[in-house]
Amino acid sequence: MSRLRKGTVSRKTGETEINLTVDLDGTGAFRIQTGLPFFEHMLQLFAKHASFDLEIAAQGDLAVDGHHTVEDAGICLGRAIKEALGGKQGIKRYGSAIIPMDEALALVAVDLSGRGFLAFDAPMPAQRVGDFETELVEEFLRAVAMNGEFNLHVRLLAGKNTHHIIESIFKALGHSLREAVAASGMSGIPTTKGVL
Repeated sequence: MSRLRKGTVSRKTGETEINLTVDLDGTGAFRIQTGLPFFEHMLQLFAKHASFDLEIAAQGDLAVDGHHTVEDAGICLGRAIKEALGGKQGIKRYGSAIIPMDEALALVAVDLSGRGFLAFDAPMPAQRVGDFETELVEEFLRAVAMNGEFNLHVRLLAGKNTHHIIESIFKALGHSLREAVAASGMSGIPTTKGVL
C-alpha cells in the first residue's frame, strides 16, 4: 500500500456542481462547503472518525430543497472512495462499528465487495433537524454505497433524538470504512474470485 490512495471527482449537472477529494490515508482534516450546515457537520464527523482527509465544494439548487445536493455529494464521495481504493490490494475489505451517541446506538457494517447495496433500518423520529430533511440520510448513504460499489448495512439499535441517531450513524460509517480500507498485512486482493 505504498501508492497514494486519493480520489478526486468533479460532477456538474443542471442541479448541482460538486468538487470532492478524499484521501484514505489522511488525518481526519476536512474543508466542507455544501450550504447545508447540519449535513456539513455530519460530513465533518465522518471524516474525523474515518481519519480521511475530505474536501467538498458543493453548490446546489437549495431553493428547491437539499435533496439534489445531498444525493450528488453521496455519488461523488462513493466514486472518490472507489477511485482511491484502486485495485484493493492488501485491504481488510470488511469493517463494522457499533457507536453510541447518548441514548442513540447505531450499527454500521461495510464490505468493499465491488457490489453496491444498502440495507437501511434506522427510523427517524423527526422529519427535520434544523433545515435538514432527515429522509436524506438514507438517500446519501445509498448514493455512497452504490457509487462506491460496496455493501453497506445500517441498523439503529436504540435512539429517540434524531440528531443523536444521525450523528451515531455518520460516526459509525467513518469507523467502519477506516477499518475496511486499512492494511490487512496480507498481499493480494481479499477474495477467492481474483477481483473485487
